Amino acid sequence: MNPLVEMRHIGKSFGGVQAVNDVSINLYPGEVVAILGHNGAGKSTLMKMLAGAYPIDSGDVLINGEKVSIRTPVDAQRCGIESIYQTLALADNLDAVANLFLGRELLTPWRTLDDHRMDAAARKVFERLNKNFKNVRTPVRRLSGGQRQVVAISRAIYFNAKILIMDEPTAALGPEETAMVGGLVQQLKAEGVGIFLITHDMPDVFSLSDRLAVMKNGKLVGSYKTSDVTEDEVLGMIIAGKQPEGKVQTHTL
Repeated sequence: MNPLVEMRHIGKSFGGVQAVNDVSINLYPGEVVAILGHNGAGKSTLMKMLAGAYPIDSGDVLINGEKVSIRTPVDAQRCGIESIYQTLALADNLDAVANLFLGRELLTPWRTLDDHRMDAAARKVFERLNKNFKNVRTPVRRLSGGQRQVVAISRAIYFNAKILIMDEPTAALGPEETAMVGGLVQQLKAEGVGIFLITHDMPDVFSLSDRLAVMKNGKLVGSYKTSDVTEDEVLGMIIAGKQPEGKVQTHTL
């Protein structure tokens, strides 16, 4: 099985600061790779380059084995890459349907908004992720955190994303809503979607990810199967940049 994504020898500088230094990482279909590290470790910068928010200074990105140029978020979307940020970037005054198609509205032959087609398509994708989600015409500011995540994830997969970047998806959620998001991640995995998970939450790391990659000071400390390492070993990598003894690094499942 070929990787969905290969990031090879990626580098990024801001002035004299090397934010990402020669980092290589990959992602397979139906896999969750957690990207870990302190604030300033470079993990968000690495993912923002994949998402097209920052241009890549050096290195290559391959999607399904083919080298691509990602300079803008539109380039990333064309490659099947969508990002779900911690803030979710939802328009609070609009309902779930309007948020799903925000900026990419469906139009009638007369160039007016095709509300009927958008409503039907939205309900179909929402039901695919959560059969209990019926509040599609409620302004999203009145939805729960878990329901807002359903809207954000639906927006990504409706436009055929095969690669998701999820930034702290369970931050500020209660146990029930965290479990809901975990269920969504498992469903996306079953459909062959690959997920890069940026998180500080160790329970998320060990319950959701297949592999984990730790960054420190812009460099990759190591990449391991999640089941092969302990929480203490992961914390040792994050805090001290220390690789666990006797554990084999891997870039595949």
